[in-house]
Amino acid sequence: MNLNKKISRIAGILIILGMISGILSIVSSVESENFLNEVYPNKNQVLTGAIFQFLLVPIYIGFSLVLYPVLKKYNKTLSIGFVGSRIMAGVFQLLGIISLPIFIVLSQKFLAQTNEDPIFYDTIGEMLKLFRDLTNHLGVILATGLGNLLLYYILFKGKLIPVWLSMWGLIGNTLIMIASFLLLFKLIEVISTEYGIMTLPLVFQEIVLAIWLIVKGMNFSLKTKKNSE
Repeated sequence: MNLNKKISRIAGILIILGMISGILSIVSSVESENFLNEVYPNKNQVLTGAIFQFLLVPIYIGFSLVLYPVLKKYNKTLSIGFVGSRIMAGVFQLLGIISLPIFIVLSQKFLAQTNEDPIFYDTIGEMLKLFRDLTNHLGVILATGLGNLLLYYILFKGKLIPVWLSMWGLIGNTLIMIASFLLLFKLIEVISTEYGIMTLPLVFQEIVLAIWLIVKGMNFSLKTKKNSE
């Protein structure tokens, strides 16, 4: 197996690992409107989610670093931007992970309180949830989405993958970034039909891309031909 084929396969595997970790990192109790009552009783689920969220960080960054040696041959500036966006997404992801133990402590205190004013916990809880929404549902998604737009532009211009697959990626990432803004302004919820509809195109695109990279790999023939002329 040549180096380019190996890079393609590693990238495809990382996409699949990222999707698996992403599914296992979902913490429904934190996303719930009644999170103060639900987080502490489900603390093991929250901590398990935190572990898989942490695994997403090296997967996010590793994917960009694996592809960078290839992408820079087509557009070095945009390739650096892609890697930088993945690093930024990893930072936002870490910030979101740090907030999870705070959710557990706050929920525990809320459930144990007797004569204290529940408004205090509601206020702190809403502020904490807003911080997590800003990091996870806006920061991570926007950083990843913007980076992916750079990635698919390079793949499109270099014809490294089929044009339809690149266009699908551009559209899917645009939709999920729009969804993140709708979440921020409370126009839709994370666990909702609307959010699912807006994210499904990218989910299916990444599955197809992963399979394509593993089975067929990227097409380097055009670049090779240009270099030989």
